[in-house]
Amino acid sequence: MYRKYRSKSLADIIGQDHVTDILGRAIQQSRVSHAYLLTGPRGVGKTSIARILAHEINKLPYNEETNHLDIIEIDAASNNGVEDVRDLREKAQIAPVSALKKVYIIDEVHMLSKPAFNALLKTLEEPPEHVVFILATTDIEKLPATIISRTQRFSFRPIKSVDAVKHLKSIAKKEKIKINDEALELIAKRGDGSFRDSISLLDQISSLVDTETEVTAKLIEESLGLAPQKTIDGILQAVEEANVEGLVSKLNQAFDEGISGSVLASQLSSRILELVVEKPNLLPLLDSLLDVGKSTQPNLKLLSVLGSSMLPKSVQKTVALSAPVLEVSASIAELEKQATRKKPSDKNIAKAIENKKPSDTQATDAELDWVKLIEYVKQNYVAIHSVLSKCTYDLEEKDLTIYAGNKFYKKKLDDVKYNSLIHKSLNELGVFGLDIHIIPTKAPLKNSQAAAVADIMGGGEEVTIESDGN
Repeated sequence: MYRKYRSKSLADIIGQDHVTDILGRAIQQSRVSHAYLLTGPRGVGKTSIARILAHEINKLPYNEETNHLDIIEIDAASNNGVEDVRDLREKAQIAPVSALKKVYIIDEVHMLSKPAFNALLKTLEEPPEHVVFILATTDIEKLPATIISRTQRFSFRPIKSVDAVKHLKSIAKKEKIKINDEALELIAKRGDGSFRDSISLLDQISSLVDTETEVTAKLIEESLGLAPQKTIDGILQAVEEANVEGLVSKLNQAFDEGISGSVLASQLSSRILELVVEKPNLLPLLDSLLDVGKSTQPNLKLLSVLGSSMLPKSVQKTVALSAPVLEVSASIAELEKQATRKKPSDKNIAKAIENKKPSDTQATDAELDWVKLIEYVKQNYVAIHSVLSKCTYDLEEKDLTIYAGNKFYKKKLDDVKYNSLIHKSLNELGVFGLDIHIIPTKAPLKNSQAAAVADIMGGGEEVTIESDGN
């Protein structure tokens, strides 16, 4: 269906007026460049425009079913060697057979090897008068600047959802496919700005029904393994309410229906983007959800990400949005316990400080003596001392949180070699069974007034001041 409805002229291209208007005027004025570079996401019309442009430069009618000897298409993914480009350079010297220009369309040009780019550069610098190059790529970052600077560059945009829906509705009408607007919008959303993907999806869905049956959003969700919108909203609501039981129930229901964690993460990300103005508190989730699709166990990773976002800030393994996402190893019962744990008030904190005795710290920290640990690594493992001595810590039951202060120190302490030395040092001092978490930030201020002052001043840390009894 996508090939059937491929655009045949610049006027047929949808959503890329900023490109087609300029190219159309250039053709009318016979101002043809020797090299064009078309960049942008997949399925937005780059190859279609390249073919149309090649024909219009030569004043030839464009018909996808016919091939012209002077319009040569090359797939750089399978012809990416220096010998392929040298062969192209030699053939480019030969005059066109019957057309005004010999046009080379090189698709996915970023796939060329470095020697191949060097070989192509010479031809782009001094091209024969009868040759035009049209380069297309989805990854311009991989192109050498020397290649880009010798072309006229046109950047394509993702297709707007409203344009995609309008075009899909037109195709559905011609193909006699009964489909409602909600289903069309879902197809456009799943197409992610690509006409090709959207039309291919419509083609796929249309094969599931006869001409009398209407395509609905529910049918699309079921056939693509997507979660209903109600489920997605329910998961986000459970996260906002710190309802662990509700979250686990909805995730298990989705998993039982064959919906993977990576698909759910993608749907949750899309939904959060829609709600970002109304519910900015969900923004921190976005960065974490990006890692779900990369995980070898996306279902567990999704539970970890959503569960950690429900913990109090003092318990979360990451404080800043830019900090790496860490796995949550706690059980569901522990997550629920931590999520509902009451945070002590400033009044209670002040009272505890007032009544605190010198020996309280030792009692709270059990066997761990941080000063002794630092001195021990200084004497025995000097390599780790320079980093660990600059860190602060917090001990809660068997969880030892080390605040590294920055990402560089965290990376050092996360290294297998250094991390094993920390455990070894603790064991050699008689401290066993601690779960160690490395945080890339400084320890959060516990007193709200101090935290407010630090926020105004741009940062700060707590210190203990001894006053000789005054």
